[in-house]
Amino acid sequence: MVAIAIVEYLLLFWAASYFGFAERRFLPNSAMYLWIGLFMTIAGVTFAILARVTLGRNWSGTVTVKQDHELICNGPYAVVRHPIYTGITFAVFGTVIFDGKIRSIILFVAALSVLIHKMKIEEQFMTEQFGSEYTSYRQKTRALVPFLWCP
Repeated sequence: MVAIAIVEYLLLFWAASYFGFAERRFLPNSAMYLWIGLFMTIAGVTFAILARVTLGRNWSGTVTVKQDHELICNGPYAVVRHPIYTGITFAVFGTVIFDGKIRSIILFVAALSVLIHKMKIEEQFMTEQFGSEYTSYRQKTRALVPFLWCP
């Protein structure tokens, strides 16, 4: 997944320099947007790291069952079911604000589509692994954005 994101990023910036439209700004070049974007990026990365630490030994780079695997519902997982993805999404959106160019919006959409695809795979896996316990957790906890999205 990381390799795909890197390739998308490189292709995006190649396309931006080749076609030019993606280099256009959609936000004014202002220090205010730089600071907002920087804050959002740092906050998103921090939230993702907190989520990763909360998972502890249950974390893995691929969807897999660990020995004594547990359903984690505390910390950031009490706010959203996929807080690592939430943090990444928030950080990438901060980068969009920081950069202020159309290329960043394209990058955001590409990154979000990859995360949503992986999230769906994990949702199926967690439902199979934890059954009604995960179904109950899923019904009361949003997937990616608190208070907005609960597929």
